[in-house]
Amino acid sequence: MIVDSSQDGARSGLPASVPGVGQVPEPGGVEAEFTGADGTLVQRRWTEAAVAVRFEQLEPVAAFPVVPGRRWGPGWWWSATTGRHVMHGSQAMCLQLMALDRDPAVVGLSARPVRLIWRDPDSRRVLSWVPQLFARYADGRALLADCPATGGPAAGRAARAAAVLEAACAAVGFAYRRLLPPDEVVAGNVRWLAGYRHPRHRDAGGLERAVLEAFAAPAPLLAGAVAAGEVLSALPVVYHALWRGRLTADLTRPLGEHTLVCPGGPDPAADGTEQEQEQETCAR
Repeated sequence: MIVDSSQDGARSGLPASVPGVGQVPEPGGVEAEFTGADGTLVQRRWTEAAVAVRFEQLEPVAAFPVVPGRRWGPGWWWSATTGRHVMHGSQAMCLQLMALDRDPAVVGLSARPVRLIWRDPDSRRVLSWVPQLFARYADGRALLADCPATGGPAAGRAARAAAVLEAACAAVGFAYRRLLPPDEVVAGNVRWLAGYRHPRHRDAGGLERAVLEAFAAPAPLLAGAVAAGEVLSALPVVYHALWRGRLTADLTRPLGEHTLVCPGGPDPAADGTEQEQEQETCAR
């Protein structure tokens, strides 16, 4: 009998135990369960599946629970990175999806694509855990992640699973992280920019070039939009450029008309010293 704690030869040098958690199984003894192309569940050794399976293309191996009385239930996030929907099970997870979707290095996203199964070295019980998110990066790296609703270290089953997943992921060149909620101001800004993530906003009204030229040097958000053209048409283009990183701003402060907006990348024709000074100004 498998106890799914997410629902209520490996590389040498990995720790055999973690303080406060106990013994951690060797990654070679961890199994991966995922949904095959025909919709049936497939189980393989984790160290083999991690190399061969494109987890970013898989459907969830387990549904997100619907908890009676909870104001937030499972939903879908349309990813600008992949052009398809990714399921989420909480507000915390949805926010982390936004952040990963905005990361230009991320090329693939999926929700709960794999269940890791292992025999606990201490109790000898078979345990499992379904991490909430999977992200693939352009350089081939991959991330398995959980999205707790509150900050602070993991405890209990989550702490034990985190230790197992960290070791299992490290053995195959992946990473496992608990993605803690960002500051409320940052979260609010990311949510706002996410509303302009669709490609239709990139060159709305044919203003993309004018917007980028308006912020070739750091300028207040509204002033740059006005300089680019009709302001109501230019603002969506500005927000999309901020979402994609073609423009940058300090998201630790509320976005507003006086927010200083800067170029998103160095101009090859610009003097390096001048570019560094502009980026430092924008970060203040």
